[in-house]
Amino acid sequence: MSAPDRAALTTRAALASVATALFLLGLKAWATYATGSVAMLGSLADTALDVIASLVTLFGVRVAAQPADREHRFGHGKAEALAALVQVGIISVSALGIGWRAVQRLIAGEATANAEDGIAVSLVAIVATFALIAYQRAVIRRTGSVAIRTDNVHYQSDLLLNLSVIAALVLDQYAGLVGADPLFGIGIAAWLLWGAWRASAHAIDQLMDKEWPEEKRLRFLAVASSRPQVKGLHDLRTRSSGAHDFAQFHIWTDPAMTVRDAHELVEAIERDLAAEFPACEVLIHLDPEGQVDNPGNPLLETDETREPIPE
Repeated sequence: MSAPDRAALTTRAALASVATALFLLGLKAWATYATGSVAMLGSLADTALDVIASLVTLFGVRVAAQPADREHRFGHGKAEALAALVQVGIISVSALGIGWRAVQRLIAGEATANAEDGIAVSLVAIVATFALIAYQRAVIRRTGSVAIRTDNVHYQSDLLLNLSVIAALVLDQYAGLVGADPLFGIGIAAWLLWGAWRASAHAIDQLMDKEWPEEKRLRFLAVASSRPQVKGLHDLRTRSSGAHDFAQFHIWTDPAMTVRDAHELVEAIERDLAAEFPACEVLIHLDPEGQVDNPGNPLLETDETREPIPE
């Protein structure tokens, strides 16, 4: 997928998220006023922060779509990971606020009202959220956007949150369990914190330049070493930034190979890799067969950097 197509898809997904959050914000504000439910209040607070988080996502994907420039030679892909971490912070603050309000409500023993209004709004929210999640997943499959993925995780938690609001109102008003509403509010807060923790992992991996998954590395090695002139491959280093991948490695070749032949070999490997990994920027270093650079460097002396040639 081309960079402009990816940017258009992620931007549309972010705009859909903003529109959905604004629609639900208005509905839940009315329902909170009508019911007095702390679970609905938690849902309202979460939706209000959804608006902020969705705007952050929109900003992140727009920045990440910008091409590399003089001051950002590797592009702007990590803007998505930064946007994802901002979302994680927003989700965490929301969860702590909901939990605190729920504890206050539990101690005070306050009751809710007008359960049917809160239930109706929650059902509408479930339908709208489910539609947004389905659309986001389609975009994620095509783009791999970490910002949209984090937003998607958050909205998945919203489905459970809205179901919890319905359960809290039913138990509180129809079953007579007065403490059910704040207890569900505490459960919602805990679930949001767990979701924030999970969502942060992928963003942190990108910011810390974590290596690709082993399966992806093995596929890359198979392609990179497929030319018979390649006598070995070592010091493979990989990372991802947004939708872009970066890989650098050394190959061993016949010491008698001419500069022209070596140049043609590198270009052939780059073409092979571009066909299999189109969004990857590759840097290849040539070594005479058997030579190991920087022998005093402990990192380069470990077996982990001397890659086996896949059969």
